Amino acid sequence: MSVPFRAVFAQLLQFVPRDEFDALVLKHQHDAYSKGFPSHTQFVAMLFMQLGQAHSLREIETGLRSIPDKFNHLGLADAPARSTLAYANEHRPWQLYEDLFHLVLKTAQRLALKGQSHGLRFKQKLFSIDATVIDLCAEVFDWAKFQRTKGAVKLHLTLDHQGCLPCYAVITEGRKHEVTVARTLEFPRGSMVTMDRGYNDYALFGRWTVRGIEFVTREKTNAVFDFVEDRPVPENRNIRRDWIIRLGDPKAQNDCPHRLRRVVVWLEDKEEELVLWTNNLTLGATTIAAIYKARWQIELFFKSLKQNFHVKTFVGTSANALKTQLWIALIAMLLVLIVRMQAALRWSISNLVAFLRLHLLTLVSLPALLDNPVPAPQLATPAETPLLALAYG
Repeated sequence: MSVPFRAVFAQLLQFVPRDEFDALVLKHQHDAYSKGFPSHTQFVAMLFMQLGQAHSLREIETGLRSIPDKFNHLGLADAPARSTLAYANEHRPWQLYEDLFHLVLKTAQRLALKGQSHGLRFKQKLFSIDATVIDLCAEVFDWAKFQRTKGAVKLHLTLDHQGCLPCYAVITEGRKHEVTVARTLEFPRGSMVTMDRGYNDYALFGRWTVRGIEFVTREKTNAVFDFVEDRPVPENRNIRRDWIIRLGDPKAQNDCPHRLRRVVVWLEDKEEELVLWTNNLTLGATTIAAIYKARWQIELFFKSLKQNFHVKTFVGTSANALKTQLWIALIAMLLVLIVRMQAALRWSISNLVAFLRLHLLTLVSLPALLDNPVPAPQLATPAETPLLALAYG
């Protein structure tokens, strides 16, 4: 009897076109020494780990070996042995999955262009930049330098607020400063970038201003500036001051000779002042405050990534294995965001990830499942719809 639907996992894989995946494999010579173990099998296995919450190479192997009837759906010839998968993670270049991330990102961006926006009262593109530290055992990951007794890597991210999509990412050793990465970033002219005060760099501010890129950030505690002009503040709002300033230190003036704006916001819940700097001299002070508040979206992204995907524990200890796992985790996050944008219901990330995990091997239409989860749509047959938990049995 023909099966009316493919497994949910296979439907998620459809957002990663096989012909384009194979083109990237050729570009990176990823299958040059494959010995019968194709890169697509490695990708499916590691994506299965992320979406199915397999905690080890053994669980990946056991889970996939228990579903031979789904191999054709998933594009697998066989389930990988854990030693073979470990070797591939160790030696096959992680750059393939960085390129694959950007390939899947294009699909997500096309969906985000269909109506989603940052929701603030200006038409500029809005980006947030930040980084999160992923702690590692210094004795096991001795290449990941951070502190004397600790190892870590740092995930640097740029979030596009149109769809809340991660549009740029780089993975570095934990001791690499955020500003060093920020200096390499390129934004379209007219963009607005929001960030925390760890990114304060007057030379960077100067370059961005010349290029027509605007920013909103917090004031450094030791900032030196000269008062230029006092602007009126809106009534019955939480704006206390709105000043035009220029940098006071001669070197800082040389790095950024442009006039800046200092907006002081009163945080009622914390009963403290929040001091913001920006090179935008036209938007209302309340909008400047709202832009900085929107930066919280990148914090929520990091929180969702760490709570729902394997980015804190790793199945390999080399830099290549770790970066392979992190890039595939970011791809998994993009796939979840894509199906979330297509769903009629407003799913939270955590609920959607948990729901997909439960139905990862269910033979059912994914759009119908997401739009009408209770009661569930008609399944193929009870015997053909195992939960993922049973796959590990």
